[in-house]
Amino acid sequence: MLDRTRALAAFAATAAVLAVPQVAHATDGYFVNGMGAKAKGAGGVAIAMPDDAVAIAANPAAAVEVGNRLDVGFEVFVPNRGAEITGNQAGLNGTWSGNGANPFILPEVGYTRQLNDTLAFGLVINGNGGMNTKYEQNPFASFGAQGPAGVNLRQIFVTPTMAAKLGEGHSIGVSPILMLQSFSMTGIQPFTQASIAPTKMTNNGDDWSTGAGLRVGYLGKLGPAVKFGAFYQTKVWAKPFESYAGLFANGGDFDVPASWGAGVSIKATEKLTLGADYKRIEYSGVAAVGNPLAVNLPFGAENGPGFGWKDVDVIKFGAVYQASDKLTLRAGYGRSDNPVPQSQTFLNLLAPGVVTDHFTAGATVKLKNKLELTGYVMHAPRNDVRGAGSIPLGYGGGEANVHLAETAVGASLGFLF
Repeated sequence: MLDRTRALAAFAATAAVLAVPQVAHATDGYFVNGMGAKAKGAGGVAIAMPDDAVAIAANPAAAVEVGNRLDVGFEVFVPNRGAEITGNQAGLNGTWSGNGANPFILPEVGYTRQLNDTLAFGLVINGNGGMNTKYEQNPFASFGAQGPAGVNLRQIFVTPTMAAKLGEGHSIGVSPILMLQSFSMTGIQPFTQASIAPTKMTNNGDDWSTGAGLRVGYLGKLGPAVKFGAFYQTKVWAKPFESYAGLFANGGDFDVPASWGAGVSIKATEKLTLGADYKRIEYSGVAAVGNPLAVNLPFGAENGPGFGWKDVDVIKFGAVYQASDKLTLRAGYGRSDNPVPQSQTFLNLLAPGVVTDHFTAGATVKLKNKLELTGYVMHAPRNDVRGAGSIPLGYGGGEANVHLAETAVGASLGFLF
C-alpha cells in the first residue's frame, strides 16, 4: 500500500509540473485566492481551518493537523478582461478585449505524512498566481505597435514542509519556497524608445526565472472550539528576466512580494464550522510591480517605472457544514482591495488585476473509506476602474479604463492512508 501511495504521489507531482505552464491568472491581485479545493469552496479560508494537504501552502503548521493524505486537483479558470481609452489625442481611443487566450488550467498537488507523534512532513506543488492578457486588436496600433498586445506571467511554487507539535493543541511549521516563473510580453514596440534596453522589452518569447523564499506558520487551539493560525512569507527573491531587462525596473528584476496573515476558526455546532482569514500582500515592495509609471526614468532603469500596484488587504469568510457522514458542504466570500490606482490604469491595460469580491461554494463526497472527491465554484463579479490622470501627456493624454471578472470551477481527489 505504501509503495502504491508513493508511486501515486510521484505521478501526481510530475503531472502537476508538466501542466503548470498553462497557469496564467489569479484573483487577489495576481495571487491565487485559496490553497486547496476545500479552502477554495469556503472563500479561500485555510490559515486556521486546514482540511487537506494543499492547505499547508497557507499555513505550514497545518501539516500535523491534516493527517496522512495526498490531494490532487485542478481548476478551470476563465477571466474576462478588457479596457477602454477615451479622450486621447494620439489615436488610442477605443474599446478593447483582452480575452484572446481562455481558459486556463491551474493544477495543484499536496502530500502530508506524519513521521511520529510530534513531527510531520509535507510537500505542495501549486501555482502561486499569474497574469494574462491578449489583445488581438492592439490598443497601441496607432502608435505603430504590431501584432497582439499582452502579457503572460506564470509562477509555480514547490514547498517542502516540516511541522512540529509544541504541546497539546499547538504547532509550528516551516516551508522553504522554491519557485519557477516565466514571463512574456508582446505588442508594445512603441514604448521601446523609453527603455534603457530597447531590444529587451517586448516580443522576446518566454523567459524563465528561478527564486527562493521562506514561509513560517503557527496553529493553535485557544479553547475546545476555537483555533487560531498565523503565517509570514518572505519575499521570494528571483533571478532577473534577462530577456525583459528593458521592461522591468532594476534590469529585469521580478521578485514575488512578501505576505502575512492570520485566521480563526470556530466550531459553532457539532456540524457547523465557521472561519475567517486576513492577509496582507506587499505588492509595493517589488519595484517592477509597485513603482508608478511616471517616475521620469526609462523602463528597466534602477528603480524605474512599474505597474503602480498598491499593497492589498484581503479578508475571507467561510462556512463548512457536515451534512452527513458522506457529504460536506461549503460556502464563502472573499474581499480583496483593488491594487491598481486610478492614476495607473494605462500600463495596467496589460495587467488588470482589479477584481475585489469573490463568491464560492463547494462540497466533498466520500467515495470510499479512504477516498474523497471535492468540487467547488468561484465567481468574482466584474470590477471597473476608471482612470483619473492615467495617460501621460506624452502619450496623448486622456483616460484608460480597465475591467476584470473571473469564473472558476475545480475538483480534487483526496487519498487518505
